[in-house]
Amino acid sequence: MATTRTAHTDWEGDLLKGSGLVTFDSSGIGEYAVSWPSRAESANGKTSPEELIAGAHSACFSMALSHGLAGAGTPPTRLNTKADVTFQPGEGITGIHLTVTGEVPGLDQAGFEAAAQDAKKNCPVSQALTGTTITLTAKLG
Repeated sequence: MATTRTAHTDWEGDLLKGSGLVTFDSSGIGEYAVSWPSRAESANGKTSPEELIAGAHSACFSMALSHGLAGAGTPPTRLNTKADVTFQPGEGITGIHLTVTGEVPGLDQAGFEAAAQDAKKNCPVSQALTGTTITLTAKLG
C-alpha cells in the first residue's frame, strides 16, 4: 500500500532577506525555521533543504541496510549513518556522502561494504536523488 507524507513551508520575503517555516504535517513533529543564510552560510539555529535531505537519506539508507543484512541472515545490532549533503550556491547540491558504522555479528568488512553499497543503490531516497553523486564509506566498528 502506498503512503504519502506531507510537509509545507510558509515563506515571507525575498530569497536573501526572507525566511520560512517548514511544518511536518503528517507526523506533527514540529515546525523548523529556514532562510537563505542558514542554507548558504551558517545554520544559526535554522535548518535547510539540504539538512532535511540528509536526515531523510540517513534514515532511508539505515532502513535499507538493516533490511538487506537481516535478509542475508546477518541482522545488525546497530547502525550509525551520517549523510553529508553539500550545497554550492549557484550550482545546487553537488554531492552526498554517506558514512555508516555498523555492528553486525558474523559479517566481515567486505560483506558489510557490499551490503552497504547495495543499500545505497536501492534505498528509495538514493533512487530519488540519482542526479547527484552519492559516495559511501562503510566500516564495521
